[in-house]
Amino acid sequence: MDAIDALLTRGVEKIYPSREALEKVLRSGKKLRLYQGFDPTGTQLHIGHAVGFRKLRQWQDLGHHVIFLVGDGTGLAGDPSGKMKARGRFMSRKELRDNAKSYLMQASKIVRFSGENPIEILYNGDWLTQLKLEEILGIAQNFTVQQMIERDMYQVRIKAGDPINLREFLYPLLQGYDSVAMKVDLEQGGSDQMFNMLAGRTLVKNMLGKEKFVMTVPLLADSKGDKIGKTEGNAIALTDPPNEFFAKIMSLSDDAIIPCLTLLTDTPMKDIGDMGQQMKHGANPMTFKLALAHQLTAWLNSEKAADAAQKDFGARFQRGELTHADIPVFTTEKSKWNPVDLLIATNSAPSKSEARRLITQKAVEIDGKLVENTSITLTNNAILKVGKKKLLKIKII
Repeated sequence: MDAIDALLTRGVEKIYPSREALEKVLRSGKKLRLYQGFDPTGTQLHIGHAVGFRKLRQWQDLGHHVIFLVGDGTGLAGDPSGKMKARGRFMSRKELRDNAKSYLMQASKIVRFSGENPIEILYNGDWLTQLKLEEILGIAQNFTVQQMIERDMYQVRIKAGDPINLREFLYPLLQGYDSVAMKVDLEQGGSDQMFNMLAGRTLVKNMLGKEKFVMTVPLLADSKGDKIGKTEGNAIALTDPPNEFFAKIMSLSDDAIIPCLTLLTDTPMKDIGDMGQQMKHGANPMTFKLALAHQLTAWLNSEKAADAAQKDFGARFQRGELTHADIPVFTTEKSKWNPVDLLIATNSAPSKSEARRLITQKAVEIDGKLVENTSITLTNNAILKVGKKKLLKIKII
């Protein structure tokens, strides 16, 4: 696989109009002007954002003109993507600008804003807030209400009787106009941004008379489809202190190991597949999660910081001092368990006889209550404690 193959495959969900069309352009030697936008509705960038940053870094390393677009204009409208209810409030441009102040420092852990082929930084409020009524109407005439209302989250709201605010309804038009204002050849974004990015593709064709490619990257989620991000409450910030960052990676479910290795590392896919097979056949997931946590911590900080974070995590794990956010997760579809089988499944005991011994000696607790050798019903996020050292959070899916 060469650099262009890697750019167009790993960490890519869809390409419009097609991968073949984009590959043809790239192999011709043409350098593209492309961007990804980030609305600063919060102050922290997290590992979900890192999926897109890694792809931007690939474009940058191949010599293309990459734009990091701060959405202080689109953020005024409030992106409805993935939101099944209207926002309670909308942010001011000052709030958005203030939030964005540290974005570049955080993103610079992955992409280059200086040196060879630096990424260009733009703010879409600079042109969106200057649009006149006639220009806004000219943008709007490229779409129908029927096209806009077919969005899945709008259909969910309509069926539930929840409102669709006209302010957020305009969002795809504003994001779409960014592509026209910057005259880009390609837009990259998360798969949840597909509708907005395709709106930009329509505007570029109608207003500039040219092609605009769209590349979607997957949202970071575990193998069960549970997302890892701000909305889900399990975001891991790029600038979290190394010890905290390491522990948060360890607190992810075992199902997150393979997706994180695939989207956040350069580990060969063959090796990742081998790890998946090993876990499927009984290998302890914690071994692979420790390696993942160390690799990601070193990537965003340093090898020295990762070594220290792993040592700190191991010491706290052995002393039973981890917080709920730090505790490794065991994922299961079952809520009813024989406690002996539970200890075996979680690698808390090497054999059934040892599991029975631990239970008999009152060394097993769930949420602070002693476990006896009878059937138990677990609750989601229950904490399993075995002896004084081993803690596990049990996630029921």
